[in-house]
Amino acid sequence: MNQNLPFLHPDRVEKLNDALATRILVLDGAMGTMLQQHALDETGYRGERFACGCDMQHAHDHAGEHASTQGCQRDLKGDNDLLSLTHPEIIRDIHAAYLDAGADFVETNTFNSTSISQADYALQHLVHELNREGAKLARAACDEAERKAPDRPRFAIGVLGPTSRTASLSPDVNNPGFRNVDFDELENAYADATRGLIEGGAEIVMVETIFDTLNAKAALSGIARVFDELGGRLPVMISGTITDRSGRTLSGQTAEAFWYSVAHARPLSIGLNCALGAKDLRQHIEALARVADCAVSAHPNAGLPNALGGYDETPGEMAKTLGEFARDGLLNIVGGCCGTTPEHIAAIAEAVRGVPPRILDTADSEAA
Repeated sequence: MNQNLPFLHPDRVEKLNDALATRILVLDGAMGTMLQQHALDETGYRGERFACGCDMQHAHDHAGEHASTQGCQRDLKGDNDLLSLTHPEIIRDIHAAYLDAGADFVETNTFNSTSISQADYALQHLVHELNREGAKLARAACDEAERKAPDRPRFAIGVLGPTSRTASLSPDVNNPGFRNVDFDELENAYADATRGLIEGGAEIVMVETIFDTLNAKAALSGIARVFDELGGRLPVMISGTITDRSGRTLSGQTAEAFWYSVAHARPLSIGLNCALGAKDLRQHIEALARVADCAVSAHPNAGLPNALGGYDETPGEMAKTLGEFARDGLLNIVGGCCGTTPEHIAAIAEAVRGVPPRILDTADSEAA
């Protein structure tokens, strides 16, 4: 990441750094968990814009060419990012609920808004719009929260998810050398998404739920390319995921190795999210806190999934564990991932209130 570029929003970065220096900042919780409560069907996901059941005309309208016949037949249910276009009021209300619960950051509804992920729905032509509109919704919610409490800045994080493909591993056990994606494809996809996020008003970019560090490197390269194009940069957050109790990412790295692989980007923060509950995540957060010279973040799941795919850890249970993280000097940023709700975030915010943030060892490094 080019550290010589000026910040695109220097006044906001100053407020962010001031806040990080004085308290533990709170990230929002799960988007998918909240959307599940709306129980939207195919018609609900399509909304008025895609109500015809055929994507052909919409692809023509927004991409200048017709979609394939196969694409016209794709179901859109499950494409949560599309709701930023078809039901923006739902996304706006979720952001507002997390801000009211005490979040300092809200994440854009863009976890799958890359051409690679949207190809599952034949909606690659919407990638720029999905990211732009997702960022606009998050920024508008932050603006409203700041109007209510002008002395407390709120920040919109532009989210770049991991995609459903991995550059390090073969999806074919009989052909270990095969890859269904390459570095350049990933870099281009992440660069396209980043442009939309910045246009929409994201103040921070976060590469999150990283299970393959090579994917993350492609994302960081794509982000850097966009920064060079613009002649300015945003703070960058990086959050990996330990896939199971082995203590490694899917591509085989420990938390420490993950940090050293991405430290060149000089991120605002390094952290872990998803896959594990807070108790199981602790040892890996401790590892990052020992080696990282930037802020450390954690937004775990509400425990491990149960037999029905749900999450059982209560707000109080989760807050108690993460409060211990904070009091032991491990955290600068904390929030929730799968299974968490505004109630979880409110409890976590209360648990870390007044607890000093982890002290950064940044003798000659700068945030972001």
